[in-house]
Amino acid sequence: MIGRRQALAGAGAALAIPAIGRAQAEPIRIGEINSYTAQPAFLLPYRNGWTLALEQVNAAGGINGRRIETIHRDDAGKPEDAVRMAGELVNAEKVALLSGGFLSNVGLAIADYANQNRRLYVASEPLTDALVWSRGNRYTFRLRASTYMQSAMLVEEAAKLPAKRWATVAPNYEYGQSAVRWFKELLTRARPDVTFVAEQFPALGRIDAGATVQALAASNPEAIFNVTFGADLTNFVRQGLTRGLFERRRVVSLLTGEPEYLDPLQDEAPENWIVTGYPWEQINTPEHTAFRDAYRKRWNDYPRLGSVVGHDTVMAIAAMLRKSPSLDTEAMVEAMQGLQFASVFGPVEFRGIDHQSTMGAFVGRTVLRNGKGTMADWRYADGRGYLPPDDVVRALRPQS
Repeated sequence: MIGRRQALAGAGAALAIPAIGRAQAEPIRIGEINSYTAQPAFLLPYRNGWTLALEQVNAAGGINGRRIETIHRDDAGKPEDAVRMAGELVNAEKVALLSGGFLSNVGLAIADYANQNRRLYVASEPLTDALVWSRGNRYTFRLRASTYMQSAMLVEEAAKLPAKRWATVAPNYEYGQSAVRWFKELLTRARPDVTFVAEQFPALGRIDAGATVQALAASNPEAIFNVTFGADLTNFVRQGLTRGLFERRRVVSLLTGEPEYLDPLQDEAPENWIVTGYPWEQINTPEHTAFRDAYRKRWNDYPRLGSVVGHDTVMAIAAMLRKSPSLDTEAMVEAMQGLQFASVFGPVEFRGIDHQSTMGAFVGRTVLRNGKGTMADWRYADGRGYLPPDDVVRALRPQS
């Protein structure tokens, strides 16, 4: 985190733009809330990516000569703590906007606070579709590809498999429930001959992997849709390998191709799963190469997907601040509508209709290379192609 004194000391002379107000040399403060202690595998790289982008923006002169400063808070995965911290950031720290969020239930809590208090919230990671659809509001925007979008990407591949009997396993909270709902609906639409023979919803972070694997095997599926991640995924994979769950069965898995979740498995990483993820070492577009080189130089480490999300959240906010005539919340909200910016993965737009960005994801299959898991046969699925038509979105989203 860049401290207040450091940010104030480094702030350059601001340009005389009347719309921004009197305190033109003061930093623009962002309140960022995340589950750092609860989900460190993703969020420590995220914090590094955020810091890198912040340094890049400030080194280039900030926003009209004003530096950006971030005040970070750790919600420990608790929605009630996130809401309390949002209030403190807005009322005591006088932040211009809120950002962050990892777990879907936490993100929804912050979004509700933003709506009730009319404060801009740029959500980075919470994947639930409710964030932009059933509980969407004027003040909330989301960067990452949603559960619907990533499920649609995976269904495109799952529908090609000969499997007809499917089972699902997902953490028992908003994200897992949303992912299973959309995967089942979209796959059934694409393949009316499939049936779902079992569902397992273990508690987040407390999976009884042996019992879960046993229950899935008892239903004798031909394929499995997996939504577990983090330590739950590691335990599920190890028990599944030990008990032969994955033998002669295809697995389609959300997020598993992300290095933060593959790396802990090392040579136990599953092979030939169809996944969304991030093959960081293989993406050689100019935008990604520049990001990867800068990240490795700054942190002496390779980027994870969290690194991209943290970096691009800051870059999206910076693009909005350059577009907005002032730090008035309503002006910033208008600037977010249809906002376009250059992400690590290419051009991205925040859609006006639902405030969902068009950032995509990489889809491929898992393989072992040099004793660790990575992705092969991957492609970038542009998020624009994996969202429902506008009339469907209007039916899903309340007027706001």
